[in-house]
Amino acid sequence: MSQSGLVLDAVLEHARRLSGQHLYAGQLQVPLGGRTFPVASPATRRPIGCAADGDAQDVAAAVGAAVAAQKEWVALSPRARGKILQKAAASLTSHSEAIATLLALETGKAIRTESRVEANVLADCFEFYGGLGSELKGETIPFAPNMLVFTQREPIGVVAAILPWNAPLMLMAFKIAPALVAGNTVVVKSAEEAPLSTLFVVELLNRSLPPGVVNILSGFGPGCGGPLVADPRVAKVTFTGSVETGKIIAHAAAERLIPTTLELGGKSPMIVMEDADLERAVAGAVAGMRFTRQGQSCTAASRMLVHRSLREAFVERMSDKVNAMIMGDPLDENTDIGTIISTAQLERVRSYIALGRNIPNVQTLQLSNMPQNPELRDGLYVQPTVFVGVSNDHRLAREEIFGPVTCVIPFDDYEEAIAMANDSDYGLAATIWTKDLTRALDATQRLQAGFVQVNQNIVTQPGLSYGGIKQSGLGKEASMEAMLDHFTQKKTVLISRD
Repeated sequence: MSQSGLVLDAVLEHARRLSGQHLYAGQLQVPLGGRTFPVASPATRRPIGCAADGDAQDVAAAVGAAVAAQKEWVALSPRARGKILQKAAASLTSHSEAIATLLALETGKAIRTESRVEANVLADCFEFYGGLGSELKGETIPFAPNMLVFTQREPIGVVAAILPWNAPLMLMAFKIAPALVAGNTVVVKSAEEAPLSTLFVVELLNRSLPPGVVNILSGFGPGCGGPLVADPRVAKVTFTGSVETGKIIAHAAAERLIPTTLELGGKSPMIVMEDADLERAVAGAVAGMRFTRQGQSCTAASRMLVHRSLREAFVERMSDKVNAMIMGDPLDENTDIGTIISTAQLERVRSYIALGRNIPNVQTLQLSNMPQNPELRDGLYVQPTVFVGVSNDHRLAREEIFGPVTCVIPFDDYEEAIAMANDSDYGLAATIWTKDLTRALDATQRLQAGFVQVNQNIVTQPGLSYGGIKQSGLGKEASMEAMLDHFTQKKTVLISRD
């Protein structure tokens, strides 16, 4: 048997072993209500295992474990906590192929272009935050000659981390690694579409961390997520997902006056000026639209604002590149593009494609090819779709589709492009492609987004402060700023010297 076959067999055994389990207090735990739900591959629709369907009883037990563990965890020095996180990072690295394989099985994300990348970012994030323990420091304040005045940073307490399904491992790391090194304990609520890969990672983390420091529950929003946010012992909520759910969480957190970090999606503009390096911009469009992830990305370049003089050439070259990409089995090393995550999401994407096809005078391009393998005939695949000539005020250009659907919108001058880019309820990410440094710098000042790039469209990585404005959410992730501002609270201490 090949090495990849051995890995797959081992991963399937992990999936069976973890099926129907939560993990809290350092142990796998069956759901107290006795309910589970199935987990299947979106590529083949074959079952992989099942996940525990958590409820308020499970929430109470997991939060209780986190409360108990926090007393000893916070007693460690920040650098000691950091060293434990770095040890955990090494464990994640040594298991990266198994992690990536399970992620590809469960989410349909191609292992070569997506799942391995995410597994590596996961480990890198723990390594990054593990080295920041020494930065948990306060300041001295020259308030009065007879007083010693200083501030100190303290952990918030128990953090609830509620995950999305599109990049569950990377976004879990962005949430829990800074929380942990700051001295908090965590209860994770996994996405119901991707529960097993996150559970596997948390099990690996528990080999390095004390019991109860990191706990994970699976289940659905109303039955599991709602009780977790409402638990009076939870002191902070960090969430990535839809605007609608984010507002519900923000309201529930506001009732208890606890802080939240919310990353709620985007409709990110990509501005291609007339002087742009066309080949570079086209490559950036293919990467930035996250076609390899079937467009299931908050930062996807789903509004491509292209100068009218370049539009035809831009569309032609982008189409050629996407047509050359292979859609197929997520575990096949030749596959570039995997699947949509679920039937419901597939139907949502198809409904937007149908909507676009009925717009007068708009060109519809469906790219790449559906898989020919008969074993994938029931898989959740859809061709990348480009609508050329859509207006910026159409639903396709305003609503987050979360699929491989983008609009190419022409413009005639720079001011028009900036106005269109900012004409959105969202403000997560934006890019501009130009050789004019003055114009590029001006755009970075004027684009209403929290994550702006010039002549590139790379994915979020540890060390880059990431977060949006407007309807895209509140707070930052992935940086030292996130650890300090969002997972600690500052205390001012005054000591009289008289």
